Amino acid sequence: MIAEFLTYLAADRNYSPETIKAYQEDINIFVEFLKNNGNIQELKDVSNIEIDDYLEYMDQKNYSIDTVQRRISSLRSLFKYLQRNNQITSDPFDLVQLKRKGRKLPRFFYQKEIDILFKAVEGEDPLTLRNSVILELLYGTGMRVSELSNLTIEQIDLDMNVILVHGKGNKDRYVPFGEYAKKAIIKYLQNGRGFLVEKSEKSSNFLLINNKGTQLSSRGIEYVLDQLIKKTSLTADIHPHMLRHSFATHMLDNGADLRTVQELLGHSSLSTTQIYTHVTMEHLQKDYRNFFPRS
Repeated sequence: MIAEFLTYLAADRNYSPETIKAYQEDINIFVEFLKNNGNIQELKDVSNIEIDDYLEYMDQKNYSIDTVQRRISSLRSLFKYLQRNNQITSDPFDLVQLKRKGRKLPRFFYQKEIDILFKAVEGEDPLTLRNSVILELLYGTGMRVSELSNLTIEQIDLDMNVILVHGKGNKDRYVPFGEYAKKAIIKYLQNGRGFLVEKSEKSSNFLLINNKGTQLSSRGIEYVLDQLIKKTSLTADIHPHMLRHSFATHMLDNGADLRTVQELLGHSSLSTTQIYTHVTMEHLQKDYRNFFPRS
């Protein structure tokens, strides 16, 4: 039953291997708990009593609210799937309510920090040209790191300055890019990518290539950014999503409307995008306190 659910996440929901692995780990932990507490062997035998015991167990272990919510969310999805497919008669998670956590504002780079970051990719060697493209596209389009990793050359229209992005849940969107990104892409395609592809016997149509000549993974992009930050005076830890957050924040700071940013980010709900209005307001208030004499 669990294997069928994980297959469903991959085939029908188009979840990434990393996301499916996280679901599997959450479910395995719960199954192990059931075996050790009441020796329950079948998911159909789980009731809200076992759920309460599991919540109490996690509370005693002092798990963070984030961890508890993630694990329960994974299990909710599993049991809803089982109920829809008539594997269980009722969902024991229907009555489960968790404490709501305060939503953290996304971290972003200020413009001066962005400028410092781009200085770390000045150079003409193939890897530096590739890294310049990584920064230009993550910051210049707001793409998710997985979307960038899976980007192929065919998805880029250098005449129209747009990229066809394959987003979450098989949802495609067109995202424009600027002249800086265009120059970086052309330079990389002409003087960098070919040297990297030669290191592998297999041909590849992915835009970003690693130093072995194959597709640069999401983890590989994160590693590249970690190394870039070490070359700068910046002290913050960097994650690809920070560049996505920076893109959205700077768009709104400069007058873009919320619907436009929603479309560019590929958010299915406007409420997801609205958190950036809180970020920009915090940013404005900070500058107000710092620079206005009667603040």
